[in-house]
Formats: sequence, C-alpha cells, structure tokens
Amino acid sequence: MARGALLTSENMTAAGPPALTRGPLTLADALLPGTLSERAPGWARDAALIAIGAALLIAGAYVTFTVPAMQLGQLYLPVNEYVPLTLQTFGVLFTGALLGARRGVSATALYLLLGIIGLPVFAASADGVLGCGLVTIVCMDGGRLVLGATGGYLLGFLLASAVVGRLAERGWDRRPSRSLAAMGIGTAIIYVAGVTWLAMAANLSAANALTFGLWPFLPGDILKLLASAALLPLGWRLVSGRASDARGGHAGPD
Repeated sequence: MARGALLTSENMTAAGPPALTRGPLTLADALLPGTLSERAPGWARDAALIAIGAALLIAGAYVTFTVPAMQLGQLYLPVNEYVPLTLQTFGVLFTGALLGARRGVSATALYLLLGIIGLPVFAASADGVLGCGLVTIVCMDGGRLVLGATGGYLLGFLLASAVVGRLAERGWDRRPSRSLAAMGIGTAIIYVAGVTWLAMAANLSAANALTFGLWPFLPGDILKLLASAALLPLGWRLVSGRASDARGGHAGPD
C-alpha cells in the first residue's frame, strides 16, 4: 500500500482526524492526491516535499525587515542591528509539522546547505543584503573562532523542525491546543539557541541579548503560533471530509 493511501474507513471518523495505520502519517502525506501517492516512487515524493519545504524557508528569508525602535509597554527597544524580522520561524515550524521529522530536517538542512555554498538565501542584514556563506554561522578570523549573530537561529531551525515534526507524527498537529503547544515548543527551541548564540557572537549581556534577540519578535510570533495552530487542524479536517465524501460516493449498490 502506498504511503499516501494509508487512510481507511475504519480509522477516519467524524469524531476527529485519522489514526495511523502504519508508521507516522503526516499532513503532507494525507493531502497528496491518491493517484500520485500510488504511482510516484516514495523517494520521488519525499524529494519533492523536501524541495518544497526548502523553498518555503527561502521565501521566508526574502520577507525581511529591520526591526525599528519601538516601545513595548515599559520596555524600550532600540533599532535592531543584529537580528532581522522574517517569516522563517513560521516556515520552519509549519514545514516540520507538515512533513514530519525526517523530511522536515532534510528540508531545513537543504536550505542551510544552499546558503552555506553561497546562494543568497539567509535573512538580510541591516543593509538589506541577503546573507550567504558559512560566515553567517561561524568562521575563523586570524585563528579566532567568530560566530555569526544569527547563526544560532539557523542551527535552532534544525532542532526545532525535528522536534515539531516528531510531535506532528504523534498527532500533535490535529487539535488546536496540541498544535499550539507543539509550535510553542519549537519556537522556544529556536530562541534558546538563537539568543544564547547572539549573546556570545556579539558579546552582549543576557538582558541585551533578549532585547535584540527575543522581545521584538514576540508579538509577531504569537500571531504565527495562532495561525499554525489553526491551519494544521484545518488541514486534517479537510482530509477527513475528503475521505468521508469518498466513502459516501461509493455507498450503496453498484
């Protein structure tokens, strides 16, 4: 049986999303057309989904803004010269949940590889130039190890996609509350890695690292989390409805 054809009338009920019949089933697998799932080799489907996931991350990097000075309640945030505002966090988490751990990590690794070899796919710096090269993450300068300011976020993408993808394989993406929790865990992983790395790279105190690496992004990330928590269960509902329609169409005598 093809991976995309794992949904059966026994495990697809009106009460909720489908159960897994063999191995982890992701939303990407469930959304694939049945004919494509049956005819395309597994490696070809995986390669296509990984390429799409990497493309989403690249698109997120191209939506880049320098964070301006702002006032968040009693907290004043100066112009952020270290970390830009992008859609990549959303892209990483959503792709991980959509594809699962193995393919989500592969898509993120492909994205990082493209940037490391020189393609301009990393978020733009304050001058508006998209980043590229290993220097964005780490490099050697005069025998001294130098960390790129945003390198921790990029490496955090890998771990976050693995964790969120695995949680999705275990069904966390099928209900809004658990989907929100999975995305929250992934976001925390990215920021723990990113802020810690930023503090070391720019020699910032913990308070300044949070000022430049976390606080400006929280309002937008809350919206991203809510969007993901809504879209993923909605996708499963669409799959459930499609399967129910298919059963109804075959009900009755021939």
